[in-house]
Amino acid sequence: MHLSPTTTAAFKALGDPTRQQILTLLSKREMSIAEVSDQFEMSRTGVKKHLNLLEKGRLIRVRAEGRERYNTLNREGFSQMEGWLKFFDPFWDSKLAALKAAAEKDFNDE
Repeated sequence: MHLSPTTTAAFKALGDPTRQQILTLLSKREMSIAEVSDQFEMSRTGVKKHLNLLEKGRLIRVRAEGRERYNTLNREGFSQMEGWLKFFDPFWDSKLAALKAAAEKDFNDE
């Protein structure tokens, strides 16, 4: 299965602890760049770079209101990642079934 460029960008965006924290903050409510910046000891420009990468990966949406930009989670970006991960479900299902069979055999042998 091939990853789209957007899904690849989403996985890359998730690879950074600061961006993970930003997503956690945005899971609670929509926030302006200033509100997000207040949660970190870095410049607003630094936070904006993180937000841009999250937006590129479609993990957040940005809404303009006057001069302010508000950030919120974007379910679509997470759905694309989830779809790619689900591709591997049959692999895990067979491995877990084998583990269950082995555990039950050991239990029954006792």
